[in-house]
Amino acid sequence: MQAKQILTTGEIARYCGVNFRTVIRWIERGRLNAYQLPGRGDNRVTVEDFIDFLKVNSMPIPEEFSQRERRVLIVESDPAVAKQVQETLQSSGYMTSVASDGFLAGSLLGTFKPSVMLLDLRIPGLSSDDVVNFIKKATGMDRVKVMVVAGASGEIPSQSGADGFLHRPFSRE
Repeated sequence: MQAKQILTTGEIARYCGVNFRTVIRWIERGRLNAYQLPGRGDNRVTVEDFIDFLKVNSMPIPEEFSQRERRVLIVESDPAVAKQVQETLQSSGYMTSVASDGFLAGSLLGTFKPSVMLLDLRIPGLSSDDVVNFIKKATGMDRVKVMVVAGASGEIPSQSGADGFLHRPFSRE
């Protein structure tokens, strides 16, 4: 079953325990991003915008949406390393997907919708800088946190806008 991507004001009101008019006021005041349907002008909100709104306002995230926050895209060219990282994350309750190059990573960003990307510094196809720049400029991808993974041989990651860095070898924790 496909996860819900768009919410009505009534659905948001039920999740937040408020009247739907309160949700409309949040939208009118610019606190909750929404768009209007042509014709009647009903408001619709993406799940990602709703989750951002909840976080900004320190409100609890409903259980059915909390799994979206636990998606990690592993971009790693070494299949053995990718498998090990994937198993470690899955055993901790994370949903994962693996891309072996930058092009596949780009396509999985739109379909898998990760909240975090672990990006090997030396991926084939595109440089890690290209991938990070794409994510930071692409519409709707600003929610994705990018962790660049650098080798133990003293590689120094560039300051490409990644949100953090890990150096190999790293522990399971």
